[in-house]
Amino acid sequence: MLEKGHKAIKLKITGRVQGVWYRGWTVGEATSLGLDGWVRNVADGSVEALVVGEEAKVEELVRRCHTGPTAARVDNIVISEAMGITPKGFVQKPTVDYAESRN
Repeated sequence: MLEKGHKAIKLKITGRVQGVWYRGWTVGEATSLGLDGWVRNVADGSVEALVVGEEAKVEELVRRCHTGPTAARVDNIVISEAMGITPKGFVQKPTVDYAESRN
């Protein structure tokens, strides 16, 4: 169960988001906001992330993700609720195929 005032979401980010340092940038941004979770590439060309933390900080990361790093072009972000079960800290995970990312 999440603490009061906290939320957990999963992001599916599409556009030119692979090969442009999007994952590393996301780790830095999330860490600077004190968020927990992970980010990874998906074989379909998208990036997905699990973000857990204070509601306002989660929303701030989502706002930043719409722009991303300089070389990125974000076309869309689909946001869904998540369980929020993750270790403390924010990490970059290995790429997964699309079927695995749906779990």
